[in-house]
Amino acid sequence: MEDTNLREKEDERIVGEAYQHLIDTYLASHHRKHTEIIDKAFNFAKEAHKGVRRLSGEPYIMHPIAVAQIACEDIGLGSTGICAALLHDVVEDTDYTVEDIANIFGEKIAQIVDGVTKISGGIFGDKASVQAESFKKLLLTMSEDIRVILIKISDRLHNMRTLGSQLPGKQYKIAGETLYIYAPLAHRLGLNKVKEELEDLSFKYEHPEEYRSIQEQLEGISEHLTTIFDQFTAPIRQELDKAGIRYEIKARIKKPYSIWSKMQTKNVTFKEVYDILAVRIIFEATEGMNETDECFKIYNIASSIYKPHPDRLRDWVHNKKANGYQALHSTLMSKAGNWVEVQIRSRRMDDIAEHGFAAHWKYKDGDSTSEGQEGSDDGLDKWLHQIKEILDDPQPNAIDFLDTIKLNLFANEIFVVTPKGEFKTMPSGCTVLDFAFSIHTFLGTHCIGAKVNHKLVGISHVLQSGDQVEILTSKNQKVDKKWIDFTTTAKAMGKIQAILRREEREKQKEGEEILNEFFQKNEKEPNSVNIAKLCSFHALATREELLSAIGSQTITLGEADLKALNEEAQKRTKLKKYLNIFKRRKNGTNQTPPADTEQVPLQIDKKKPLILNEETINRYIMCDTCHPIPGDDVLGHIDEKQHIIIHKRQCDIAKRLKASDGNQILAAKWDTHGKLSFPATLHIVGFDRVGVLYQITGILSQQLNVNIHSVHIETNDGLFTADINLGVHDVRDIQAICHDLKKIEEIEEVKRF
Repeated sequence: MEDTNLREKEDERIVGEAYQHLIDTYLASHHRKHTEIIDKAFNFAKEAHKGVRRLSGEPYIMHPIAVAQIACEDIGLGSTGICAALLHDVVEDTDYTVEDIANIFGEKIAQIVDGVTKISGGIFGDKASVQAESFKKLLLTMSEDIRVILIKISDRLHNMRTLGSQLPGKQYKIAGETLYIYAPLAHRLGLNKVKEELEDLSFKYEHPEEYRSIQEQLEGISEHLTTIFDQFTAPIRQELDKAGIRYEIKARIKKPYSIWSKMQTKNVTFKEVYDILAVRIIFEATEGMNETDECFKIYNIASSIYKPHPDRLRDWVHNKKANGYQALHSTLMSKAGNWVEVQIRSRRMDDIAEHGFAAHWKYKDGDSTSEGQEGSDDGLDKWLHQIKEILDDPQPNAIDFLDTIKLNLFANEIFVVTPKGEFKTMPSGCTVLDFAFSIHTFLGTHCIGAKVNHKLVGISHVLQSGDQVEILTSKNQKVDKKWIDFTTTAKAMGKIQAILRREEREKQKEGEEILNEFFQKNEKEPNSVNIAKLCSFHALATREELLSAIGSQTITLGEADLKALNEEAQKRTKLKKYLNIFKRRKNGTNQTPPADTEQVPLQIDKKKPLILNEETINRYIMCDTCHPIPGDDVLGHIDEKQHIIIHKRQCDIAKRLKASDGNQILAAKWDTHGKLSFPATLHIVGFDRVGVLYQITGILSQQLNVNIHSVHIETNDGLFTADINLGVHDVRDIQAICHDLKKIEEIEEVKRF
C-alpha cells in the first residue's frame, strides 16, 4: 500500500512538472493568454485517462501533454490547438464522445479532436488498411482546419520518440509509415525541424546499425567540422560587423538520415559526402530596409571573400517554395579548397523555415489569436485545394490513394510562364500534360501538345523552369492509358485514372450484358462459380477484368468457353477434398494434405520475429525486386494468399506496405551460417581496357571462390558497364567482393543492385 502511494505521488510530481512546462512555453509565446481553457482541458483529460499507463510504464496523460508541448513549442499553436492536443485521445480511448467534447469545450475543439481520432470502417473497402483510412479522414478534416494535421504530426513525433517500448514488428510498421507519409507531410507544411527528427527516428529503428555507425562517424569529425566552420566564418563575421548588420551564424550539420540517403542514392561512403557542413547566416531585419536587399547585401559580402560556384545560386527569396520557405543559397569555395553551402535568411524566414506555415501566424498583421485561420497562405491554400480535388475522386485502393497523395509531397519546384505572362509553380520533372491538367481538366483531357518557348512539343515533353507554355487542344483528342506514363503530378494522374475508370465501367456494363446473354442461351447459371471458370480459362484474375475484356471485344465467347464450363467436375471434387482436410486440421487433427493440394498457411506469432535459417528459409518467398540476402535489414509481409514475403526494409515495395498494410508486417532476423547460396547482382562501371573482364572474373572465381551465374557487359566510348549475377552467402561476401574489385585500377564504380 505504501509503495502504491509513493508511486502515485511520484506520478503526480512528474505530470505536474510536464504540464507546468507546457504552460510556461505557452505564456512565452505570442498568443493571447487563455490558460483557463487549457487548465480545463488538462484536468478533463487527466481524469479521463486516470489509471491508464503506456507500454513504457508512465501515466498515459504524459502522452497528451507531450503532444501539446510539441504543438505549442515546435509548431506554435495557440490555446485551441493545445486543448485539442490534450484531448486528442479521449474519444478514441475512453467512453467520452465527440458530442461530449463539443458540449464542454465547443464545436471548434471537438471538430479538431474528431479529425485527429483514428477511425475504423471502409472508405476503400474491407481490405483497406486502417492507416490509409485514418489518413484519408485526416486530409478531409485538414481541408477545414489545418490544425488537425499539425496535431497529428505532433502525436506521431511523440510516438516515434517513445517507439522503443513497442515490439519490433510494430516498430517497423510505425517507422515505415512515418517515413512514407508523415515526414513528407511535415516537409510539405514547412516543418523542417520536425521532418528531420521524424526521418532520423525512423532511420534509427529501421536500420539501427547504420544509424549508430553514422552517429559515431559524425562524433569523430565534430572537432574537425568546428575548426572548418570557425576558419570559414571568421572573415565573414569581420565584414558583417563592419557593415553594422545584426546577425547570427550557425553551423548546420547534415542529419544521419540525410547522410545515409545520399550514401544510398550516390553509392558513396560517409567520407565522400561532401556537404555535411553548411553555414547559415540569420540576420535581424533592419527597419525600413527590404529583406530581399539585405539577403543580397550579405551575399555580396560573402562572395567578395570566397569565390561562388557559378551554377549554385538558389534564389528562394524572390520565388519562395510552396511550403513557404524563403532563403538565398550559395556555394562558396573555402581557403581550404572545399565547397561550403551558405544559406542566408532573415529571422522571419528562419522561423518559417523551421516551423512552417504555423510561423506565418506570428508575422500576420492584426489579431493573432485565430491561429487556424491566419495560418492559411497562398501556397497552403493551393495545396489544400489539390488535396480536396483528389479526395473528391477517391482511388480504388489504399496503396493507390497513398501514392497519389504522396506524389507531390516531396517535389522540388519550377516556375512555368503562361502566354499571358503569369507565373505558375509546378513540381520539378512535370510534363506538358501535367501543366495542362493544372490549369483545367478540359485542357488536360483534350491536350494534343504545346508550344514551349514558341516551339512545338508533345504532351510528354518535360518542362524546365522559366519555360513559356501554350497548351494546344483538339475536340477529337481522347484520354489514353499511356498518358499515365506522361504524368508526374497527383492531379493529372488522378483525373486520367478517373476518366479511364469511367470508360472501364462502361465496357464492363456492355460485357455483363453480353455474358448474361451467353449464359441464358447455353442454359448456364450466371453465378460466381461459372464466372470464376471463365476467368481461369482466359487467365484473368477478376470478374471485372473478364467483363471489360468481353465489353471491349478482346474476348469473344463461343464453343471453347462452353467446353471449359463443362470440364470442372474433377476439379470440384478435389476442392471438396481439400476443404474437408482443412476442416479436420482446424478441429485439431493433424493429417498431411495430398500432394495435389496447397499447404495450409503457417501459424505465425506476430509478437516474435521470424527466424530465417536453413530449416525455415523454404517457408518464405524472397522479394524479386530487392533480392534480400543474409545481413540485410529485413522484414516479412503476409500477403492476401497468406504467403510471407521477405523484403529489405528499404525496398520500395516494403515502404509502401508499411504505410498501407502495416498490420501484416512481421519482424525478421537472419540466422544462417554460410551454408546457403543467395542470388545477388553487381553493377560495375569502368574504363574499357584489354584484360579487365579477365581480372574481374579471376578475382571472383579464383580468389573469392564465388559462383558466377551470368555476365552481361556493354562497352561504349571507352567505358564499360557490367552486370554480374552471383551466388553469395551473405552481405559480408558482397562487401569483400566490392572491396577487392575496386582495387582494379580501371574500375570506377561497383555497387549491388
